[in-house]
Formats: sequence, C-alpha cells, structure tokens
Amino acid sequence: MSETLAVTRPPEPDFSAITTEELIAYREAENRWRASSAALPILGEPDPRVAIEWHDVALPGRDLPVRVYRPTSTTRTDLPLVIHVHGGGFVGIAAQCDWTNSHLAANLPALVVSVEHRLLAPDSPLANAADDGWDVLDHVLRHAAQWGIDPTRTAVFGESCGALISALTAIRAREAGLRLAAQVLVNPVIDVTETMFDYPSMAEYAYRPTRALPLFQLFQRLAVAPGTDARASSPLSAHDLSGLAPALLVVPTLDAVADHGRRYAERLRAAGTTVRLTEYPGARHAFLTLPGVEPQAEIARAEILEFLRAALAV
Repeated sequence: MSETLAVTRPPEPDFSAITTEELIAYREAENRWRASSAALPILGEPDPRVAIEWHDVALPGRDLPVRVYRPTSTTRTDLPLVIHVHGGGFVGIAAQCDWTNSHLAANLPALVVSVEHRLLAPDSPLANAADDGWDVLDHVLRHAAQWGIDPTRTAVFGESCGALISALTAIRAREAGLRLAAQVLVNPVIDVTETMFDYPSMAEYAYRPTRALPLFQLFQRLAVAPGTDARASSPLSAHDLSGLAPALLVVPTLDAVADHGRRYAERLRAAGTTVRLTEYPGARHAFLTLPGVEPQAEIARAEILEFLRAALAV
C-alpha cells in the first residue's frame, strides 16, 4: 500500500473537552499526516533546489531536532540565517512548512533552520517552546562556521504560535545585545493573558471559517502553567518594545487573532520599531501553510522573500 493511501488525516477533535490522552493521540496522527506525501496537495511541494534534512542540536539538558533547508546551488559558507518556528502550539511539525522554507532557502539564498520545539501539553508550557526557539538561535550563531552562515545577517520567522515564539526571541535578542536583521510574524498569537479573547476579531471569527475559539482556549490553558505570570509569555505585555528588529506582520483578515497582529504592529510602531503590516483580505489563519487551498499563500510568500532579501542584504 502506498504512503498516500496508508496515511489519512484524523478528524478534528472537540478541543473544549479533549483529554490529555486524546490530545496526544490526535497530535501523533495529525503530525504523521502533515509529514506525509498525502498532505502535499494542501501543504505544497518543496523546492527541488534545496536539500532538506533533520539535524539534532545539543542544547542544555536536551537534544532538539531541527529541520534544515540548504540551497544546493551554492557552496557559500557565509549564507544568511533564518530561524523559523512552525505554528500549531500543541500540534504541528516543521515539515508542514517545507513549501515556504525551501523556497525561501533557494531564492534568497539562505540557510533556513526550522525549530521542532516542544509542543504544548499539561507538563510542557509555552516557556519550554520559547526556550527552544532562543536556544537554537543562540547555538547556531555560536557555531556559525560549522553551519556555514554569516551571523551578522540573521532573521527570525514564525507562524501563529511560532510567531509568538519568534517575537519573544526578538525581544530576548535585544536584551542579550544581539542585533537581528528582521523578524517576520505571520498570523501571530501575541497575547496569552486574560485579555487574549478581548478583541473584536476573536468574537467575529470565533466559529468561522473554522472553530477557532475552542482551539485557542485550549492553547491558552496549556500555554500558561498554573501560578505563572502570563505576561512573561505575551509580547504584547512587554514593557519596552523599542530597539527590536524591523518587523513584517502578515495578517489574514478571516482570523480570530487578526487583531493580535494589528495591535502588536501599533505597539511596535509606537515604540519606534520599524513595522510593515500587510493584511490579506479573505485569507484564514495558517493560510501560508496551505498553498494548495489558499491562493494568497504564494503572494504572502513572495512578500516575505522580498522583505527578507532587503533586510538580509542578499
């Protein structure tokens, strides 16, 4: 039996009543589908000009997989670096972003490293995933020669929960004195505090075009460990957003968290950080990962390529 026939997508569960065991079973089945050839008609074909491989990064107390995209058309050892973080929060896999990441790697050209961060679970809050994003960036930059990159030309790029992690990484980089060239935040979740749902877009798109509200409610419950301050995991709550890398915020309009991205763009701009906010009318959450069914995915990918090409001076 072929892989396409063997791997089927599981039905979406009731996120409002899901148990831990059901969450883990759903995650495993969904991620198996996203990593299979059966998903390619929806998630898109990777660029054949790029070598894609998994690599384990030795981090403090753990080894973490990353998915590495390296253009085969060059032997340069000073490629720009893009650290990517996939979306999903409690589900998702770096391979679901092969279409975008491989085309960016080929066309910039650049080395793209996608972080297979720890997924949210009752025993793994957002702080773990945020540490994974930062630690991979720090590791690759400290071993720049081994990775064949120019550490002075580095950008972070994330989608949904991955955009949240990337935004936190950009803030952490500034605090560490690390100058990033750019940050790209696609349909970002930016607020996991008690005000996460207090936005007009959250009410308008709670149940259309998908059942977003129960998903985001589960996301928030898993993201913030009991007894911890949710503001530490919410870039929108950061006291100081000045001096950050220039930002591109990509916001689909049919998205419950569309106002998260809009509000963050306002706060970045008010703090003096350079911001480009682009809205994609009629696009839904996670549209960039769905080129097979979302026509604007290719337009957004082209905009991200143009933005990164200018920021990374390639």
